[in-house]
Amino acid sequence: MIEIDFDDGATFCLPAEILRVESPSAEVQGHGPGQKNLVVGRQHVGILSVETVGHYALKIKFDDLHDSGIFPWDYLYHLGQNLDRIRQEYLDALAANGLSRDPRDQ
Repeated sequence: MIEIDFDDGATFCLPAEILRVESPSAEVQGHGPGQKNLVVGRQHVGILSVETVGHYALKIKFDDLHDSGIFPWDYLYHLGQNLDRIRQEYLDALAANGLSRDPRDQ
């Protein structure tokens, strides 16, 4: 989990799993609208490192070695504000496709 405090006083705790499955990388988001890939089996994914990218983003390296997503601050804020809805949409998409968060099911 990453805890982020914003200048407006908002504080968000973002779980590694949600950060991984919502990564802004092309691997997850695709290369255009409607191309998002459903990432499965990341229930227990961890974070190996976090580094700043200039003044505008974070680069997160996950323990599944995914590290190509650059997370702009406004995207992290969006994830924090909408965490419950985003999490539920992810769980619903997994269920609709007969897939699981658990890596042992893959």
